[in-house]
Amino acid sequence: MYSPDTTKYLIHINLTAEGVVEKPDVVGAIFGQTEGLLGEDLDLRDLQRTGRVGRIDVQIVSKKGETAGTILIATSLDRAETAILAASLETIDRVGPCVAHVTVDSIEDIRVSKRRQIVDRAKEILIERFDEGTIDSNELLDDVRQSLRIEKIGSLGEEKVPAGPNVLDSDAIIIVEGRADVLNLLRYGIKNAVAVEGTNIPRTVIDLCEKKTATAFFDGDRGGELILRELLQVADIDFVAFSPRGKSVEDMTRKEVIKTLRNKVPVEYVREHYFEESAELPQDLKSSRRSGEREGREQSGKSSVPAKQARDTMSRIPQTLRDHIEDVRGHGLARFLSQDLTIVRETKSDEVDKVLESVEPAATGLVIDRSLDQRLLDRLMAKGFEYISARDFKGIIKRPVNVRLLKMGS
Repeated sequence: MYSPDTTKYLIHINLTAEGVVEKPDVVGAIFGQTEGLLGEDLDLRDLQRTGRVGRIDVQIVSKKGETAGTILIATSLDRAETAILAASLETIDRVGPCVAHVTVDSIEDIRVSKRRQIVDRAKEILIERFDEGTIDSNELLDDVRQSLRIEKIGSLGEEKVPAGPNVLDSDAIIIVEGRADVLNLLRYGIKNAVAVEGTNIPRTVIDLCEKKTATAFFDGDRGGELILRELLQVADIDFVAFSPRGKSVEDMTRKEVIKTLRNKVPVEYVREHYFEESAELPQDLKSSRRSGEREGREQSGKSSVPAKQARDTMSRIPQTLRDHIEDVRGHGLARFLSQDLTIVRETKSDEVDKVLESVEPAATGLVIDRSLDQRLLDRLMAKGFEYISARDFKGIIKRPVNVRLLKMGS
């Protein structure tokens, strides 16, 4: 419409016509009725030919036999010349065959608009783009403390396994995958972590597990599961802390680390419910588990969980996944759980298929007192569930990689 480099003013004109007219009619009226009116120096055609007046922009609409709209004319004339040109346009009284009324609405100084844009933008730049450079004492202290923690990481044994400074002095240790995991725990003040550095478990770590209370804390992926399987075969582990599905220990926040370690489960529970059908379990662990189950049945006579104990379990508030499994098992129930193990919804186990579509998106896990088939598993996978604990898994052909299947047993 106009060149922002040379334009000084923009004339805003209102037009009404007592009839239906079109844009060519308006442009023709402007040139025709102003020709020779202001002399050669201010002739509109000559001004437009020399670039001192821009293209005439007409925007009109016809309704009910009348036409109304606006005319915009950009000029690089001075103030007086622009005012004279604008006044001459008000002499137009006809457009085509129709009576017309033309009035100057305003004359906009483009340079003022530019200055306003410059000022507004300068304010934004002043607020958003300048680096304040303020000094936060707390950030300085945190940086220094973090560097001290990282500097204290050491190595143990002939294998030089990465370890926190308190591993040898502490009664309990945390087994993680790699050096980055040890460093992340050090950032949060946890100084008793030691890394296995892969699936070949170092002898130093095995010896430490024999002397201290050991908690396995690996990534929530396939690699972490494989390391855990090997560790359970060769080392004396007491607890297992399961990371959220797809989460690496080195990327977890302080809150996530503390919560995961707080929800650790005894290793006996892991062997029974997570790797029950795994051929990778040592034979002595399998036989000892079977003998323990047999002795428990002989002592109880009926069930491994007395009725009173079941009632007590149902009355307490579950804190861990194991608590939810104990609550649901043997009662024909199903629980949809959120990321923090709170109950999103509880229903009968045989009604899960009906209520699944109406379950809130906050549900990421399911504990169900019945067998799970491929069809229901596929639906749960599509809903984004991270883990499923069921009495059994029958007819499962496609075993998912990103969903943890936990067998709760009978």
